[in-house]
Amino acid sequence: MEEVIEVQGGLNEHEAGIDEKSFWYADWAFPIMVGLMAAAVFAATSMYIEHGTGAFNEVAFVAMLKAGLEGGSYGPVAAFGASFLFARVLEGSLVGILDLGGSILTGVGLGIPAILLAAKIEAPVKNFWLALPTGLLIGLAIGAVIIGIRRATIKEKGGAQSTFGAEIMMGAGNSTGRFLGPLIILSAGLASIPVGIGAVIGALLFYLWKKPITGGAILGAMIVGAIFPVVMK
Repeated sequence: MEEVIEVQGGLNEHEAGIDEKSFWYADWAFPIMVGLMAAAVFAATSMYIEHGTGAFNEVAFVAMLKAGLEGGSYGPVAAFGASFLFARVLEGSLVGILDLGGSILTGVGLGIPAILLAAKIEAPVKNFWLALPTGLLIGLAIGAVIIGIRRATIKEKGGAQSTFGAEIMMGAGNSTGRFLGPLIILSAGLASIPVGIGAVIGALLFYLWKKPITGGAILGAMIVGAIFPVVMK
């Protein structure tokens, strides 16, 4: 008996009008889609760096990039963005769901620009027209890696699919992000005692609110830092 994949209303693929050979269902189209999104996000970060507006990300995360631009230290935002990108690429490859917030917005929009700036490679980040193709190439590479890993790890036999334990990878990016909270608190404490106390209070409030403590630590440090500015020597 012919096996079909049931979709909405019990229709098979042909009855539902799904064509696996079309652009929207083709594997080769995925890197193109990711590339276009990455180009837009990377160029938006370039606009933020040059004009102070345009970044596609959460305010607390963009504040980390702003702190790097003002202080010259891109380590925290580079590690934060790169860890999210790495976790989301693995998660997308194995689970089949790419979280755009962690991979494109945070990883491509913050992590990679911070890494380039830390390495003194400023042209692809600060030049808008160069940022567009740079983001496109980054997105194409991410999409190609995800498709490559999926083809290497997911085997089909008799219509069944195996992800080789990929279910434990779901939420890998969130699990990685939880470890950044204590690191941010430590970094804030090294900057100054008041800023460190603000980060601790913010993290505690977010913990009681059942939200990721990373955002609370960043906001707490920013608020107290505005009241008790850190004197740069």
